[in-house]
Amino acid sequence: MAAFVGYIVHANDIRFPWALSKGLDIPTGLSPQALWDSVPEAGKWQIMLTIAFFEFWRENSYVLEKDGQTHYMRGGKPGYMPTFDQLPHPVPFNLFDPFGFSKNASPEKKAKGLLAEVNNGRLAQIGIMGFLAEAKVPGSVPGLAGVGIRPYDGDVMAPFDANFHIF
Repeated sequence: MAAFVGYIVHANDIRFPWALSKGLDIPTGLSPQALWDSVPEAGKWQIMLTIAFFEFWRENSYVLEKDGQTHYMRGGKPGYMPTFDQLPHPVPFNLFDPFGFSKNASPEKKAKGLLAEVNNGRLAQIGIMGFLAEAKVPGSVPGLAGVGIRPYDGDVMAPFDANFHIF
């Protein structure tokens, strides 16, 4: 869902009003894919490693067990993100329910919310792939034809420009 929203934000040239880094000018008028291509490799690695950490943490049996949960493939909650209580450094909030909106909700309301979350995630996956397809092959997604999706001639499946080296 973040990818879908991020695509829309970057496609509309919405940027932070302050400089993110000295000497780093964020170009406008590019497709979101071309904007990703302009990110320095160190920045791409930071993003990828952060996502990798979250995936590792979410799949870790020890961490889930300490939260009183099991892996979703073994009867646990789909979409559950464990707390960060096992880290030596305190983390101010829980990513599963950061603002405590569902803390006092009934089990029926929680089940309905989980179903809505899963369906929204599926729809966002279809949406982002539609945007990527339309940018690569204009006219390939009839609902997006003429909407103003900027074309992209790069390779979205090679996030590091097919250059998979570390140094």
